[in-house]
Amino acid sequence: MGMTILSGGFLTTVQDAGRVGYQQYGVPVSGVMDPRSFAIANILVGNEKDEAALEITMMGPAVTFDEANVIAVTGGNLSPALNGSPMPMYRAVAVKPGDKLTFGMQVSGCRAYLAVAGGFDIAPVMGSRSTYLKAQIGGVEGRKLGKEDRLAFRAPKTDLPNLTQGRFVPPEDFTATHKTLRVVMGPQDDAFTEKGIKTFLSTTYSVTNQFDRMGCRLEGEVVEHIKGGDIISDGISMGAVQIPSAGQPIIMLADRQTTGGYTKIANVITADFPLIAQCKFGDTVRFKAVTVTEAQDIYLSNLRRLEAIRTDLDLVRATPGPWEFTVNVNGTDYRCRVKPR
Repeated sequence: MGMTILSGGFLTTVQDAGRVGYQQYGVPVSGVMDPRSFAIANILVGNEKDEAALEITMMGPAVTFDEANVIAVTGGNLSPALNGSPMPMYRAVAVKPGDKLTFGMQVSGCRAYLAVAGGFDIAPVMGSRSTYLKAQIGGVEGRKLGKEDRLAFRAPKTDLPNLTQGRFVPPEDFTATHKTLRVVMGPQDDAFTEKGIKTFLSTTYSVTNQFDRMGCRLEGEVVEHIKGGDIISDGISMGAVQIPSAGQPIIMLADRQTTGGYTKIANVITADFPLIAQCKFGDTVRFKAVTVTEAQDIYLSNLRRLEAIRTDLDLVRATPGPWEFTVNVNGTDYRCRVKPR
């Protein structure tokens, strides 16, 4: 079958890379908040990096496995435990029927990702398995997971290359409570005074408790507009930093609306989405401007890193010795056995 949810935790949803191609009809992209942790979880279990996984926010669920498979947990450290013992993160782990996965104290970060080999057997809606809670689209009936929900595995596996030797990558560190978010300025940065731009790029802002999958409101020194924060509505991308007339930034995230009527001073670069996704209430951020070319180079570097991780994990390592050879000496064959020291 797959696995059964014993408790859903604070907010556990099915998410993938998002619902692409429907913003013109007013349908948000949704998808994961931390795309890097999500991709690594999938690579660890041998999936394509955009396969649907569970996004677990702050307080994790409890699940039992009804079928053998290989799983991995990445992202923020929410103290995962398998059958009561700490479960290593950023490592592919084989589970069997009856095993129980739980989550405990929030140690670092805000969101963890649980991927299963072969993915979940959930029908896509508009090309995506992502859950958009406000419109109840996708995932499991468009809602967060709760007690007695059952998720079937689509193509479970009991083995993967290098599983027994250790299929893992070094965990990412989300313990820092202050982060620098790199941004590309625009598209309405000309709506701000020189002082406003300087304020935006030099102020430390605090993450408020108005932080969900739609956006993250920040609090700090007011960013000064030339005439005000209202514009004719236009499209909003993931990471867009809106500044309404009150002068406090709002970073738009996965479940953002498709259009908005506030000035956007900058956009957080894709490579830094994980940093804001793993922020918590009270954490602080600053903004640092980079060029479009720099943002693209960083993005491509991250893509190459993900591919390198996959290549390394899937590389079938040579079996360590001993090795046997036949050596002929003066017409006589000798069988030699060599083993590493």
